[in-house]
Amino acid sequence: MPVKGAVSPLFIFFNNKVKQAIIWIGALVAGSLIGLTGIGWLLDAADFTAAVYTRLFRLLAVPTIVLAVVTTLASLGRRRETGRIFRHTITYTLLTTIAAAGVGLALYLLIAPDGMRVEAFSPQQNSGAQWETGVAEGTLSYAEHFKTVIPDNLVRPFLEGNVLSLLLLSFAIGLGISRLPATEGKDAVLKVLNGLQELLFLLIRWLVWTLPLGIVAFAAQLSAQLSAGAAAVSLGKYVLVVIGGNVIQFFVILPLFLLARGLNPLHVLGRMMPAVLMALFTKSSAATLPVTMASAEERLGVRREVARFVLPICTTINMNGCAAFILVTSLFVMQSGGIELSLPSMILWLLISVLAAVGNAGVPMGCYFLTFSLMSGIGAPVAVLGAILPIYTIIDMVETAENVWSDSCVCAMTDRDVASPRPSPEVKKDLGRVLGKQ
Repeated sequence: MPVKGAVSPLFIFFNNKVKQAIIWIGALVAGSLIGLTGIGWLLDAADFTAAVYTRLFRLLAVPTIVLAVVTTLASLGRRRETGRIFRHTITYTLLTTIAAAGVGLALYLLIAPDGMRVEAFSPQQNSGAQWETGVAEGTLSYAEHFKTVIPDNLVRPFLEGNVLSLLLLSFAIGLGISRLPATEGKDAVLKVLNGLQELLFLLIRWLVWTLPLGIVAFAAQLSAQLSAGAAAVSLGKYVLVVIGGNVIQFFVILPLFLLARGLNPLHVLGRMMPAVLMALFTKSSAATLPVTMASAEERLGVRREVARFVLPICTTINMNGCAAFILVTSLFVMQSGGIELSLPSMILWLLISVLAAVGNAGVPMGCYFLTFSLMSGIGAPVAVLGAILPIYTIIDMVETAENVWSDSCVCAMTDRDVASPRPSPEVKKDLGRVLGKQ
């Protein structure tokens, strides 16, 4: 029986989210007004503050990416005892995630937001992007560009912020740990990695708590450099690409996956609707997991052993919406800084986005922070992300609903693939009568 005067935890959650959104929007407006004033010392203060936040994000970028991927893959090594289910789960996860990023790239090329065209950055800021743009500019051959991805020592990729090298190392280390036999040494390594990740997340939460000040600075920079009309058009096209990609993935691509496996998309969505709606409003796949599992088992009829194995894995690594967001936002931010990207470079970033999304486990602010880390790591104009931040609240709702819907589809398809044929209710009744007579 509820206590009189008690406040619902869900009410507190939504109240805090509303307050956070109001603060972020207020910071964006305040920063924009500061930029429009043209007052020298105010703009200098904004530049200084933005530079500080950029350096802090760069500081956390490398460990965020590496620890997220390594700990995710290392923890999956404990799942090998049910190899067939695991293989189907990983296969469908990668296929749906690549499809989501592919839809995002296709819409980006079609709608062409082309970035916000922020004014040029200093050579020091832009130097980190040279390894990425070398092929497009013709300064490196494809073979030479590929060789720059293969690290020749463990330290250089961390110093240079080479994203592909870091992801390659992280996947190798994570998979290596997952293949180690269960020993005290392996447990000790995992404890150290998980402890470092918890410490990193604490630092990130502190940085996020002060982020409104950074939004003011980034917004001031942008409004001082951009015309309001051009910025609004570019942001509008960007939002159309992100939301449109999520909608197409939700209502077209994932249902096609289900149809290919002989499942009725309307039936599956109807049974999983409680989980999808909860994900939409809570913006948390992890918080929705109990509802997702209950809906899969009790409403959709997925076997308990399949649902309780597949869904926790999918909640960790199956990030359709995140992969699309990372790709589209990265392209938008890089082109805002004047970085010209060829189609091969975009496809390369599609791969980076998929790998980063798979490793995006438990990072506060999820896809947004990971994208911020990637962009700050290569010297792209992260100030653009300050303008995106207030919009991200809505984007996050749609992405989380899509992620949970994708988790549900992967679970249903895996159950269909690995389960032995089940007798129909009529067959069960006939069998019961025969056994009763005996």
